[in-house]
Amino acid sequence: MRTKPADSSSETIRDEVRQRYGATARGESSSCDEGCCTSTSADSLGYSAEESAIAPEAANLGLGCGNPLAIASLQSGQTVLDLGSGAGFDCFLAARAVTPSGKVIGVDMTHEMLAKARENARHNGFTNVEFRLGEIEALPVADESVDVIISNCVINLSPEKARVFKEAYRVLKPGGRLAVADIVATAALPAEIKGDWAAYTGCMAGASQISELEQMLREAGFAKINIAPKDTSRSFIREWLPGKRTEDYLISATIEAVKPEPAENF
Repeated sequence: MRTKPADSSSETIRDEVRQRYGATARGESSSCDEGCCTSTSADSLGYSAEESAIAPEAANLGLGCGNPLAIASLQSGQTVLDLGSGAGFDCFLAARAVTPSGKVIGVDMTHEMLAKARENARHNGFTNVEFRLGEIEALPVADESVDVIISNCVINLSPEKARVFKEAYRVLKPGGRLAVADIVATAALPAEIKGDWAAYTGCMAGASQISELEQMLREAGFAKINIAPKDTSRSFIREWLPGKRTEDYLISATIEAVKPEPAENF
């Protein structure tokens, strides 16, 4: 009998996620044909028509649960890091926002996604975007080198979320910001969903509750923590695993936090 996600090692979980999104990058069907975080339109996630037009069409794989750029407040010259950058959709939007004087780094652990993102960058002339192979629990990024971290529906996939937030804190400059869209749990998930690999790799079964995320962020050192659920997201979440009423337990939220300046007292 196959081991359930909750009883599996972190590496086993990462391997399952890697296989799932490698198949997505190759355009192949996966263990979750119903949708599962892959069929949501950009406008449903909060992207404008202008934003969708800016990014290369091949970069938009329908992956996500919100629009982190809407809360990132990016400025010219900033360095931005995207956790789980996929084919590069959010990276390319960020690259336009920070202008050529800024820089965007995308980190992804899936070789196929990296290849797709790098080709999108080359084909469309994005010279201030770099894609690196790595896991979000052990970022290939220097200490205090990033102004803003974005991510879209990826942290829920990590089996070691506390490590993700500690790594985010490490690479952010003092005063740097975390601006994330992710799936959070509003109630304990039924065993049927929590033990389903398709639900885990489909951005559902690994979701943490808001109070748990707040605690992990505080323990990592973050301040000014704000987690804001988006009620309208339930309309597309119910389509990710039809008939399972996932929208009763899960919701998309924006997650914001700040790495304090040394002299700040919160």
